[in-house]
Amino acid sequence: MPGRDPSEPHRAATSLELLFDLCFVIAVAQASRSLHEALTDGEYATGVLRFALVFFTIWWAWMNFTWFASAYDPDDIPYRLTVLVQITGSLVLAAGVPRAFEEGDLRVITIGYVVLRTALAALWLRAAWSDPARRTTTLRFAVGVTACQIGWVGLLGLPASASLPGIVVLIIAEVSVPVWAQSAGMTPWHPRHIAERYELFTLIVLGESVAAATVAVRSAFDRHHGTGSLYAVAAGGLFVAYAMWWLYFSRSAHTLLATTHRAHRRRFTWAYGHYLIFASATAEGAGLAAYADHVTRGTDASALAAGAAVTVPAAVFLITVWAVHLRPHQRSVADGIPYPVAAVGLLLAAFFPAPALAAGALLAVLAVVVTVERR
Repeated sequence: MPGRDPSEPHRAATSLELLFDLCFVIAVAQASRSLHEALTDGEYATGVLRFALVFFTIWWAWMNFTWFASAYDPDDIPYRLTVLVQITGSLVLAAGVPRAFEEGDLRVITIGYVVLRTALAALWLRAAWSDPARRTTTLRFAVGVTACQIGWVGLLGLPASASLPGIVVLIIAEVSVPVWAQSAGMTPWHPRHIAERYELFTLIVLGESVAAATVAVRSAFDRHHGTGSLYAVAAGGLFVAYAMWWLYFSRSAHTLLATTHRAHRRRFTWAYGHYLIFASATAEGAGLAAYADHVTRGTDASALAAGAAVTVPAAVFLITVWAVHLRPHQRSVADGIPYPVAAVGLLLAAFFPAPALAAGALLAVLAVVVTVERR
């Protein structure tokens, strides 16, 4: 398993990577559905916290494999089988998401995570054996992944009062492993390949957002045969999804990753910042679904809280996309002014009678402004 050429022409995602992504769709859908139910029941703080923790495990497992495969991907039989083991772990993880939301039980998720991470550690050890020039880096990855995994298993034995502090410590340890490992030398990752992989996962979470909102609005229409508020939710949800796609894909990341963002600080900021992009896009679908339920069923949520479930994820998505993905391309301070202004407008849209439609219209206007400005 020698390292791949970071300047290899025509490097694209493989069919195995696409299968890996498709299986992660299940975990993303489970997280979105569980957040939708928590918001509908009025469990805002608990639901958001559990969603953030569960989505971290999904995103982190996906991201670790993505960066590894960009640097080492021989596509031989042992590699394929090891990746299929990771996919199996992702399916087990997805099966544990509802229990983690409903009961705070992390056992099934941890089992899936063990399967995922053990296979990944084996791949890092294989890379260490095959790539002597980067052996220190690859061994650090293997040791770090294994140590963190032992920590997650040990967390199951802690009392409930110590679970949250233990989770915070382990998350800090997890995100520190790549920084520590690559301080000994960079793996041969491919800028265009990484950009494409992140773009594909962005499409996954946006697609899940559209799917979750569509199912909820359809169910609401089935119950009420259509009302003005439901039409506003449906139209606003479409505008929000379209504008989120438009804004994210208005710039390609590979030019940054190939130049200024090869430096550790900028690269890690870009890579880690996508957690908020992916999580907020997923949460947007859950928020639209919860608002549709509020309109038709009169849930425990107040009108303001139900509206915030739609507008807050959109604002987080917008400001994070601008901060980590678009702002490095901008040539002046004035170029970035529309994004924070629009983010504030999104937060205020929660006070409108039709928050989804207001948010969608605001994002659509921003997309027009940005496009005209670039031209």
